[in-house]
Amino acid sequence: MSRVPEIRIRTLNPAAVNPGGDFVLYWMVAFRRVRWNFGLQRAAEWARDLQRPLVILEALRCDYPWASSRLHRFILDGMADNQSACAGMPVLYYPFVEAEQGQGKGLIETLGHDACVAVTDDTPCFFLPRMLEAASRKVRVRLEAVDSNGLLPLRAADREFTTAFSFRKTLQKALPAHLPLPPKRNPVPRGGLPRLASLPRGILERWPPASPEILGGDPDSLRRLPIDHSVPPVETRGGSEAAADTLDQFLRGRLGRYAEERNHPDLDATSGLSPYLHFGHLSVHEILDRLAGEEDWSPSRVSSRTAGARAGWWGMSENAEAFLDQLVTWRELGFHLCARREDYQEFDSLPGWARETLGRHARDPRPYVYTREEFETAATHDPLWNAAQNQLLTEGRIHNYLRMLWGKKILHWSASPEEALEVMIALNDRHALDGRDPNSYSGIFWVMGRYDRPWGPERPVFGKVRYMSSENTARKLQLEDYLGRYGG
Repeated sequence: MSRVPEIRIRTLNPAAVNPGGDFVLYWMVAFRRVRWNFGLQRAAEWARDLQRPLVILEALRCDYPWASSRLHRFILDGMADNQSACAGMPVLYYPFVEAEQGQGKGLIETLGHDACVAVTDDTPCFFLPRMLEAASRKVRVRLEAVDSNGLLPLRAADREFTTAFSFRKTLQKALPAHLPLPPKRNPVPRGGLPRLASLPRGILERWPPASPEILGGDPDSLRRLPIDHSVPPVETRGGSEAAADTLDQFLRGRLGRYAEERNHPDLDATSGLSPYLHFGHLSVHEILDRLAGEEDWSPSRVSSRTAGARAGWWGMSENAEAFLDQLVTWRELGFHLCARREDYQEFDSLPGWARETLGRHARDPRPYVYTREEFETAATHDPLWNAAQNQLLTEGRIHNYLRMLWGKKILHWSASPEEALEVMIALNDRHALDGRDPNSYSGIFWVMGRYDRPWGPERPVFGKVRYMSSENTARKLQLEDYLGRYGG
């Protein structure tokens, strides 16, 4: 029987397993799904071995950075899907949504007191590592964190990668050993686990489960929460069901033109999966499994002789390999950096050449200088930049290619490179559904030179950092429909 690979399991405290506990606890914090989830699989393994019920806690704080109606609604959609899915499983699903700041304090400690063992998600970004560290000091039983971040386990590499090429070389060497070890499609066995009818009344009275109204999308229930309501929900629904529909639409409708058309906003060939990956509503393993079915592919077709080449090593079609380079190489590159550097959001984390050249040009005259408020309200002189920002404001996303231009022009029109970085992070983290994510920070810091090389000729403001202009972008891309939709 396959079990979660040890390389994906990290013990957070020195406490022992308590075989006499009432249940096994899975604390779902990053991988908010009940399928293809190593963390839930590990918890189910403990429940089966100890013959104890399995409790899944999915909690939502109201005081996380950038908490808003937009982000809350997307997460709540996923909680509703999880509640529905768990109704047919031998588990007790416990959704908890804070109604006021600090309401959830003590919940993990209290549940841990009654548990045999606790399992949670191991993720390297945002406030989550600090939250897990704090919990590890309070939970009295063994607390494990399980890595479901990507195809390559975070501990399978032993260094920081400075380019996509260097990381791709490591992937091509190391990944074949891990591809045959995916999480189970359905981690919780249908039988063989005892069931817990309810948590103790004292717990439910102090920390009541989320109401059907808040999970079901009631606007008034959402408005009563102490979060930022000036960032409204978007039409895009969150959750595993919407994620599966989006994946299906991409594989059957847009994958066949991905390599050639993904950079053109009017042609709409991107996957649309990044918000679901960010909130853990979708697993990269499930995407690969579905893609393998479309391509009639198996891991045995992966080549070991490509030495960092972008294409040709997966043994799939051109479109599939172009997509996998974004999904695996570029996405997981950011996760591995965040796992090794606590300063991944800081200007000083940029490569030395980028800091040096940007510093040398920090006092160069700017053609325009905008405030954060002017950037945020799309009040620049540039119609294309404004359109990209309007898309971020209304949909919680920017077309993949235009996000690069969006960042480059913030650098060009800010009083300093440090201020430009602060503006990019703030706008992206506040408004983007896929913000606050290692992949987002990869894109933002690429604008400033991370994962890139020096470029010539040396320019004002940019120095040797790669330059982009709206004029060149407009000449290369099909933008008529995009500007018509978002340019107002």
